[in-house]
Amino acid sequence: MVSTVYLVSGANRGIGLGLVTTLAARPNVIIFAGARTPASATNLKALEAKYPGKVHTVKLTSADKADNQAAVEEIKRVAGKLDVVIANAGIAKFLGSVLTTPEQELRDHYEINVIGPAVLFQATWPLLKASPKPIFGIVSSGVGSVATGATLPAGTFAYGASKAGANFLCMKLHSEHPELVVLAISPGPVQTDMSDFVKNEDPFIAANMKFINVETSVNGILKHILDPARNEKDGPKLTNYDGSVIPW
Repeated sequence: MVSTVYLVSGANRGIGLGLVTTLAARPNVIIFAGARTPASATNLKALEAKYPGKVHTVKLTSADKADNQAAVEEIKRVAGKLDVVIANAGIAKFLGSVLTTPEQELRDHYEINVIGPAVLFQATWPLLKASPKPIFGIVSSGVGSVATGATLPAGTFAYGASKAGANFLCMKLHSEHPELVVLAISPGPVQTDMSDFVKNEDPFIAANMKFINVETSVNGILKHILDPARNEKDGPKLTNYDGSVIPW
């Protein structure tokens, strides 16, 4: 049976590592796990040893065109195609209002959360075209919803605005490439190192958000990605890990 070939960016920890771990246990898969510094990605090395030939760590730095292209060349050499790309790499490293957010924080969040998946798509599209049903999914966030995320009394300006840009990218990709399945997925509030930082920085989030574990989020994300009954005619919707749809 022909293997399904995946690429997951930001795979060395948190949701990305959870996605690779869960996918690796499935039959007939090849997973490329993108990490900025593969040499120190000990968890990915352990998965490579546990699943020889199924898990491959590749150097992948978000928004770095040369890095992305080099990773794709390695994927082409090993597998010859890509079926599913999950653009998971992202940052949330500053909490503050519009008045208190420095310009550089806006640039940093946009660079990783919007330019990152755009560059990843540009690099991977030649290999995705070799798939009978290519999928490009972006791990976005409900915080990027203009309808609901922007009204939260939390300091999520830089992060939320960048995720709104990622949501726009999803719909634009669908518009330009109707042969591509494009998914915008909110993983929910997940208990990770990133969420620990956010909770420490923002009292509203710490007091009002109920965090879920990585396994719960990953199972929901993959259920949506692998759902053969998914309606794709109208393009992507911002879909939460639990299957509910978040307004744009």
